[in-house]
Amino acid sequence: MIIRLINYIKSIFTGSDKKDSMTNLILFGPPGSGKGTQAKNLMEKYNLLHISTGDLFRYEIGNNTPLGIKAKEYMNQGKLVPDEITIGMLENKINANPDVAGYLLDGFPRTIPQCEALDVFMKSKDQTITGLIALNVEDEELVKRLLKRGETSGRPDDSNEEVIRKRIAVYEEETSPVFGYYKEQNKSHTVDGVGSLEEIFTRLSTAIDSLL
Repeated sequence: MIIRLINYIKSIFTGSDKKDSMTNLILFGPPGSGKGTQAKNLMEKYNLLHISTGDLFRYEIGNNTPLGIKAKEYMNQGKLVPDEITIGMLENKINANPDVAGYLLDGFPRTIPQCEALDVFMKSKDQTITGLIALNVEDEELVKRLLKRGETSGRPDDSNEEVIRKRIAVYEEETSPVFGYYKEQNKSHTVDGVGSLEEIFTRLSTAIDSLL
């Protein structure tokens, strides 16, 4: 908090634009890591706009926007939605919310081309990605958590161990290159995702504060 206050005071005297001091984070976490809960807490603490790809797709498709209609066409054919459509949805969300302290990206980017497209877009807004934070939880702990969650969630993908392990494998395969991409920029950080909600939140806050 003190560091953020100092940076704000500096910006007043140096004439720095607000955009330069925005906090733009990428939050990664495998299924069962508690990422959703932590994202909500981080959003409130740092006044960030939480943007998840799932929410973007639901909004665009549910409202029959041009991008939503295009995305649905690909999905109905069993095809992957092109990156430019996903990026377009992200751009719409950010452009519609200019008066926030920054953005918390959840589940995006997932590929190197998406990382590159995101960097280009952020540069066009005179912004940059502040850092990537990944919650680290051992696979066996994730399986245990998801099976327990499946007892009450009603989600079939939380009740089948084989499906759970496939979901974890896909996450690891997708996020590893992305983590490496931002690690080359000294922006990737790993946080232990095991412990109480308060302990994990403290670790995340410490990691984020070190970036500010």
